[in-house]
Amino acid sequence: MIKNFLKAVLLLLPLAAFGKTDSLWVQPAIRPVISAYTLELGSAHIAQTYLSPLRHGGFGGALSYERMQAMRFKPERWVMRLGGRLDVAKTHNLPAKNATLWNLGFCVDWGMMHRWNFPGTWQGRVQLMGGGYTAAEAGMYYLPRNSNNPVAARGAWTLGVMGAAVYNGTVHRMPFCLRYLAQMPLTGVFFAPEYGELYYEIYLGNHRNLVRGAWPGNFFRLNNLLTVDLRAGATIVRLGYRCGITSTKASHNVSRHIDHMFVFGLASEWVSLSAKRDNASADAKIISAMY
Repeated sequence: MIKNFLKAVLLLLPLAAFGKTDSLWVQPAIRPVISAYTLELGSAHIAQTYLSPLRHGGFGGALSYERMQAMRFKPERWVMRLGGRLDVAKTHNLPAKNATLWNLGFCVDWGMMHRWNFPGTWQGRVQLMGGGYTAAEAGMYYLPRNSNNPVAARGAWTLGVMGAAVYNGTVHRMPFCLRYLAQMPLTGVFFAPEYGELYYEIYLGNHRNLVRGAWPGNFFRLNNLLTVDLRAGATIVRLGYRCGITSTKASHNVSRHIDHMFVFGLASEWVSLSAKRDNASADAKIISAMY
C-alpha cells in the first residue's frame, strides 16, 4: 500500500510543479490590441489674456494615436486605454485679423475602464464603460506681435474620470463600431505664472505660485470624441468628430481654448504572441476591447 502511495506521489509531482493538467488548465484569453492613427482637422477658438485681451479664431489640426486592450486580469470586465495627441493651431485676432496667435501642444494619457455588457438581445452589441485616467501635457501659445513677452507656456498633470458608450452593428453587411468617449480631469497641478510676470523674472528666480492645484473650478476640461469604425475585411477606417473644451483661471490670467475637429484615420486589431510562451490553442477565447 505504501509502495502504491509513493508511486502516486511521484506521478503527481510533475503536474504540481507545472501547476496545470490537460483537464484542469484554463487556456488564457486572447486579448487583441486595437490601435488607431488619426488626423484631425477643424477650427480653434482661443482666448489667452496673458498675451492678449482679444479673442482669436482660425485653423486647428492634430495627429492622434490610441491603443485599447482588455486587461490581463478579468479581461471581460476591464479595458485599458492609451492615448497621445500632438495639436497645432493658427488663429487670428477678431475681428481685425491683423495678428496671429499660434498654439502647439502635446498630451499623453493612460487609464482603465470597467465595462458592462447589456443583457438579452443587446448582448455583445452595446457596452458601457467607466473609470479613471491620468494625463500629462505641455505646450505653448505664441504671439509674435508681443515683442516683450510673446510666449505663454503651459503644462499640467491631472487625474480624472472617463466614460464610453459602444455600439456594434452592421450596415449593408459591413460591420461597424460606434463609440462616444468623454474625459474630464478632477484634480492635479498646472503651471500658472502671475499676471504680467515675465519669463525673464522666472529665470532670475521668481518661482512663487508657479504651480497651482487643479480642480474643475480653475482647470476645467471636457474632451468629447465620437467615432465610427468601418470594418472592410482587415482594414478599419475610422471617422469621427472631436470637441475639446479647456478653461483655466489663475493669478488673474484666463485661458479659453475650444476645438472642433473632424477625425480621419486607420485602425487595426492585432494579436501579439511571445516566442517564450506557447501559442494559443484554437479554442482560446478572444476578448476584444470594443468590437
